Amino acid sequence: MSESTPNPGPQGGPQAAGGPSLIVLAQYLKDLSFENPRAPASFAQPGQPQTPQIDVDVNVNARGIAQNRYEVELTVSARAKQAGEVAFVVEAAYAGAFEITNMTQEQMELIMLVECPRILFPFLRQIVADATRNGNFPPLMLEPIDFYGVYEQNRARAMAQTNAAQPAHA
Repeated sequence: MSESTPNPGPQGGPQAAGGPSLIVLAQYLKDLSFENPRAPASFAQPGQPQTPQIDVDVNVNARGIAQNRYEVELTVSARAKQAGEVAFVVEAAYAGAFEITNMTQEQMELIMLVECPRILFPFLRQIVADATRNGNFPPLMLEPIDFYGVYEQNRARAMAQTNAAQPAHA
């Protein structure tokens, strides 16, 4: 007979010890849209298909849903054009519900804007790839995103704007 022990927390101690904690409560697809406005003409083009120009926009939104519980939503919008015409548009929103405890405000911001999106991204990436493949296009494999780098760029931009808005003292 085997013995069962409680799952230790991230620091090796029990969760009740009061250390920082991030728990994924749920992950879910909130919205998915795929448009192929030129079908079936887009598939009947003679000659070699052109590599489409693809514009991708990714956003992260976070909000509180209960005490110590937060929803982080990762959205992507991709538009592909071939020969100046829209080949396809795919938009998806994938979210997770997280329980986050015993973190400072700065840690909370980092967790919700960096760590949670990092957890969600591979799932959203697969959904987008499947949607484009199911639309009879090559799967759109989104490039990995450095969420921490984006976070740091946004922080630096916000600090520069704050400093520029403050009057200089003589």
